[in-house]
Amino acid sequence: MRAEGVFPTNDLTGRVALVTGANHGIGAATAVTLARLGAAVLVSYLRLDDPPDPGIPDAYRRKRAGDATEVSERVRAVGGRVLPVEADLADPAVPARLFDIAERELGTVDILVNNASGWLADTFKPTAVDRHGRSLRPVSAESFDAQFAVDARAGALLIAEFARRNVAARRGWGRIISLTSGGSDGFPEEVSYGAAKAALVNYTMAAAHELAPFGITANAVHPPVTDTGWVSEEVRAAVADDPHLLRVAEPEEVAEVIAFLAGESGRLVTGNVIQLR
Repeated sequence: MRAEGVFPTNDLTGRVALVTGANHGIGAATAVTLARLGAAVLVSYLRLDDPPDPGIPDAYRRKRAGDATEVSERVRAVGGRVLPVEADLADPAVPARLFDIAERELGTVDILVNNASGWLADTFKPTAVDRHGRSLRPVSAESFDAQFAVDARAGALLIAEFARRNVAARRGWGRIISLTSGGSDGFPEEVSYGAAKAALVNYTMAAAHELAPFGITANAVHPPVTDTGWVSEEVRAAVADDPHLLRVAEPEEVAEVIAFLAGESGRLVTGNVIQLR
């Protein structure tokens, strides 16, 4: 029984976290936040060479093309241990390889954050730009594969590796947190992205039920529109005009929720899609 007046904390000293897509945005903010709480962090990332798009700020393209130098420096600045690893999650061999590296260099992974995305904007409509002026492409085998390979298949394989190794190590404690977007009504103009995220949510909810006996929680976090560099003035105006979108969030705000779920304070929260506003 917990002593009266003593509450759980989010001290993650001795824990190991694997955060994917962590060279910028929510992933980078999450890596820094978890490190500040004491976790050693493997930062997985992939440099992307996006073509110019008049609807997407160049700053966002530069962030996606960058390595993990900046986030690693930020982690070290808060006293954390960090291991940056560039890896393409579209390769089905990569999830196991990331866990091999983490175990060799940091220890058994206690916290898995599925943040990476193969994002692209595709549609069923005969139009070349979306409502924010960003380039669109038709749904195709290529657009399907780009999204599902990273957001759905890689997420499933990462969860599978996490479960197998965590249980084998008899940790008796673990956290799975997946980032999602879209919703049950689909994601117009980002249809494969929304569908792949729906699959990831389904995998995460199944993990919550199957892994609960082993002390592992699993949740999905649905951030609001978050300024990771892609938010243009047109997007800000659209958020301001939409009664369902209350404001534009910062990556650090989303990372705080992820950190709560990753800590002892989140021990009773599992099997949820947490909608942030």
